[in-house]
Amino acid sequence: MSFTASGLHARSFKTLRTIFALMMREMVTTYGRSPGGYLWAFLEPIGGLTVMSIAFSMAFRSPSLGDNFPLFYATGYLPFMMYSDLAGKLGKSLSFSKPLLFYPSVTYLDALIARFLLNSLTHLMVIYVMLFGIITIFDTGNILTYPPILNAICMALALGLGVGVFNCFLLARFSLWERVWGIITRPLFIISAIFYTMESLPSKVRDILWYNPLVHVVGVMRRGVYSTYDATWASPIYVYSISVVLTFLGLVFLARYHRELLNNR
Repeated sequence: MSFTASGLHARSFKTLRTIFALMMREMVTTYGRSPGGYLWAFLEPIGGLTVMSIAFSMAFRSPSLGDNFPLFYATGYLPFMMYSDLAGKLGKSLSFSKPLLFYPSVTYLDALIARFLLNSLTHLMVIYVMLFGIITIFDTGNILTYPPILNAICMALALGLGVGVFNCFLLARFSLWERVWGIITRPLFIISAIFYTMESLPSKVRDILWYNPLVHVVGVMRRGVYSTYDATWASPIYVYSISVVLTFLGLVFLARYHRELLNNR
């Protein structure tokens, strides 16, 4: 019994060490070769929000909620980017870590977990810094309600995990899927309620966009930032259900075909 327990402990330690090594490798590969390094994780959303705020402030007097353009767009842009970046990075986990996956001590699960942890922690820091930075700099007076904000973050993480894991299989299995997926998801930035609220849309359009899980993420996030916004139409259960199904299917297919996929790429 003691031998079994020590073996499990050793295996767990080796797995944690492998995941940590993969996280460090990705940090160096992604940020270490560019000027500014890890700061780009913050500079990119700052630049995006600045451009959007300037552009829309010239066309509109005020955003759909509140009177601060950067805060309004941040509540849509930041959770969207968390989902998008996480799904994209997880989808390419096999190709990114392929040279290491032939070692017995490194598994496809290690690669997925490492990318999920690193990118999740990065976006959590970005959301924290950006939200509190905007509220403090512009003195917006918003009183944050943390349960909805945390729920929205969890929804974005879960959805990014589900789509990323499922796409990890599809991208490795079907070479054409990357182009197809790019075409399908190209309108997401426009139809995910980043620039507007669902309530501002005609009912027929709103009924169609309701099936986009990202609008639920954004709606719940704004519920936590704006005390007057309830977003009663938002359904976390809908988002979590999609996430669980996609994660389960992705893991099942990867467990069945991961060796074949590595050998064929």
